[in-house]
This record gives sequence, structure tokens and C-alpha cells, in this order.
Amino acid sequence: MSFSDIIKNKWVKRLGATYVVILVLFIIWMFFFDTNSFLIHKELNDDIKALEENKEFYEDEIKKDKAFIEKMKDSNEVEKFAREKYFLKKENEDIYIIEHEDSLKKKKKDE
Repeated sequence: MSFSDIIKNKWVKRLGATYVVILVLFIIWMFFFDTNSFLIHKELNDDIKALEENKEFYEDEIKKDKAFIEKMKDSNEVEKFAREKYFLKKENEDIYIIEHEDSLKKKKKDE
């Protein structure tokens, strides 16, 4: 009895078809419906990628903030920052804010 004779046997065909159907159903189940399905894994991998990008962004922001804090340890830098950012001044001192034409045009368009 050869391999081709075995394949032609009607019981082998039915049994083989049953295994194929079960295999297809198993693959469909694992791909779509299982709690650890491919779709869930893909979604989780996308979430991991997004979180890693956020992590890189926040690590860069931490580095910038640490550099800024280190810079602000100097009292002259603190004074310079306060004057530029919050327009603070010393007593008996006048401050003049100079606006360029470009910034004036933008303000008029915004209004």
C-alpha cells in the first residue's frame, strides 16, 4: 500500500477534512477571539510604542529643566530671568518695553 493509496481512502479524507476544519477554527479563534489574540497584542504593542515616545519626550524635558535649575542657582541669572519674564524692576528704575513692527501687526490681526 503506497502513500497515494492511503490518501485516496475515504476514511482518511474525512479524518483529514476534520483536522483541517478544526485547525482553521483554532486559527480563527486564536487570531480574533482569544484573550491573547493577535489584535490585542497589536494594540498593546502600539500602546507601548506611544508610551516609549512619551518617555523620551519627558526625559528631554527633565534634562532641560535640570539645566534651567542649575542655571538659576546663580543669583544674577535669577534676576535676569525675573526681569525678562515678569518685568520686575528695582526701585527708582524705569523699564521700557520695545515692540517691533512685526509683533504689532500680529497683535492687530489677532484682535
